[in-house]
Amino acid sequence: MLPDLQHLIHLQELDLAIERCRRRIAEIPGLQQALEARIAARRADVQAVKDRITATGTSRREIEKEVAAVQSRLSKYKDQLMAVKTNKEYQAMQSEIATAEGLVRSQEDRLLDLMEVSEKEAADLAAAEAALKADQAAVTAEHAALEAEKTTQDAECQRLTAERGRVVSQISRDALAIFERVAHGRKGIAVAEAKDGLCVECHVRLRPQVFNEVRRNEKLIQCDSCTRILYYVPPAAAQPAGS
Repeated sequence: MLPDLQHLIHLQELDLAIERCRRRIAEIPGLQQALEARIAARRADVQAVKDRITATGTSRREIEKEVAAVQSRLSKYKDQLMAVKTNKEYQAMQSEIATAEGLVRSQEDRLLDLMEVSEKEAADLAAAEAALKADQAAVTAEHAALEAEKTTQDAECQRLTAERGRVVSQISRDALAIFERVAHGRKGIAVAEAKDGLCVECHVRLRPQVFNEVRRNEKLIQCDSCTRILYYVPPAAAQPAGS
């Protein structure tokens, strides 16, 4: 194989590997932000339950104050009942007492309902706090893994870039110029395999004479359609029977 062609194939592999590294490195901050958002959402869940608990507690205290006030009135009504002198006054006081007792029962029923709500909210809070704790542990581990991956990817990117420089130094100026020009116009893909008479990148059929020349791998030949530099991979030799 022509040395320039061999080096260009290697250069293409390095460029693709470097691009993959850079893309992954660029993705990591977003993944870390997503982890932080996950924890923020869990904290919001916990706070929402705490807010509900606070609101329920406030409602209970207000009802308890109302019950205490009604019971105080009820006590006065019962005291006043002993002092009434007419049947009409007695019936009116009995009506007031019945109304007050009904209100107390109604408010006590509401308190029972709120006690059930409080029990459920306590369970919800325990579940939300457990979920937060579990997610915090998981996120801490994922953060550490992403940081380790970033360090590894940075090192690999540096290694590949150094290797790229070594390969570039072995390529002729003209061949490198063709590679860079095509790569710029073809989203970084400047070299393509020719297989079964086709360019595998643009899928356009090559003229038979061109394909035959490409199969020799003896010079730089560009695809008439996409201008990529073509190379040919010979089929693997068949293994002898019984080997």
